[in-house]
Amino acid sequence: MKFKSEILIFLAAIAALVLLRQQNIGFKGSEKMSNAPPRTKPADPNRYEKAIFAAGCFWHVQYEFDHIPGVISTTVGYTGGTTENPTYKQVCTGKTGHAEAIEIIYDPNRVSYEKLLNAFFENHDPTTLNRQGPDVGLQYRSAIFYYNDSQRQTALAAIKNLSKSNKYPNPVVTEVKPAGPFYQAEEYHQKYLEKTGVSSCKTR
Repeated sequence: MKFKSEILIFLAAIAALVLLRQQNIGFKGSEKMSNAPPRTKPADPNRYEKAIFAAGCFWHVQYEFDHIPGVISTTVGYTGGTTENPTYKQVCTGKTGHAEAIEIIYDPNRVSYEKLLNAFFENHDPTTLNRQGPDVGLQYRSAIFYYNDSQRQTALAAIKNLSKSNKYPNPVVTEVKPAGPFYQAEEYHQKYLEKTGVSSCKTR
């Protein structure tokens, strides 16, 4: 009897191990036994990159870039000049050398620098020197501020291709310069069109 009891205990233990293994496999590897949604790999902030463009009134420019998938965040501000921590009023004098610009944080796995450049050129006239529509002054110039040689080469190639396309009757005057200090504009300028419901920069 003792021998039979030991066999039964042994068989029960094996059955329990088999059942446990089946449940474990079903939980980890069986789609049929799991209702949990598939896991997606989270974005890696360490892979994010920066881009800076100046294309006239930064209100409109920010609004356009905010609607591009892959753009993580945007900030409007001033760059390209010599005055440290300039105010909007100072930049408007044209004496600071700064341009109204936008700093873009983007995920290169979702949107390429080339696509950002295309959006940049599509949303302003790159052939008007120090001017965009009714806005006139050095602060409204067309400019690309690059962070590395890859961005520089890509920007120069885009300008070359745009010039060859004969899209504009006048030559492209967009500056291509290394990125320097970027000074964030006053808070009321950030997301201005969204805050106010204004549709353009003509209300300045």
